[in-house]
Amino acid sequence: MGKYQKGYVPDRGFTHGGQFHSDDVFSTAFLRILNPGIKVERGFEVPEDFDGIVYDIGRGEFDHHQKDKEYRENGCPYAAFGLLWRAYGSDFAGEEEARLFDEKFIQPLDMSDNTGCDNLLADIISEFNPGWDSKEPHDTCFWKAVDMAEVILRNHFESVEGIQRGKVIVQQAMRDSDGKILVLSVYAPWKSEVIGSGYQFVVYPSNRGGYSIQGVAVSRENNSLVCDFPKEWWGAETEDLRRMSGIQGIRFCHPNGFLAAADSLEDAVRTAEYALERV
Repeated sequence: MGKYQKGYVPDRGFTHGGQFHSDDVFSTAFLRILNPGIKVERGFEVPEDFDGIVYDIGRGEFDHHQKDKEYRENGCPYAAFGLLWRAYGSDFAGEEEARLFDEKFIQPLDMSDNTGCDNLLADIISEFNPGWDSKEPHDTCFWKAVDMAEVILRNHFESVEGIQRGKVIVQQAMRDSDGKILVLSVYAPWKSEVIGSGYQFVVYPSNRGGYSIQGVAVSRENNSLVCDFPKEWWGAETEDLRRMSGIQGIRFCHPNGFLAAADSLEDAVRTAEYALERV
């Protein structure tokens, strides 16, 4: 992420004053991520000859209050954040992530801003506005909301970057192994790479000590496992698990049967093998 160059986003921005909503708040937070030096002003009329980026006001490229406002192909109307993301998101995050982020995160906010439909995050942002009897200025409250929105965005973008780094680890492990059990030397997000690949179990170090053994889902849309742990294991006590399996290092099987744990890598692999043998 962050392929933009210095000067890619102007050093000045302008948005509307008074009551604020999720689109102008998240737009401002995103612009601060793109250009940490940007100075954003708020007001009710765009200053004459303003040479910065104007959004959510002024009937321009990044406003959506005009009669001929823009809509996505699926019919979802754009609000300011969606328009800014359309302009900058692909260069910032890559085309696929930009598409997914717009679909999952931005479109619900844009729809809420345009139609007033319920959206929890939009409601949370709106509650930063001063109450009817509050003496706190709107601008002060606005920047508090922007600070929170920036934390949300940065956390998401950092998570996405972590997933991309994890893909490298998982792909290398897949090249180094065959069969139905994938062993990872460290935990990394694996589902996007492994689901549908032919692997039936993934073994990885647990942050609680020992190793986790997790079943692979049939597909992203179907959480049923390609191979289940034995039904009698689900939620069983450690002593019973060891007695039933003959594996002395096994210590846990989730009550819903998608995850097991063992003390050592050898026992973890044996746990997966046992489940495969029972099919």
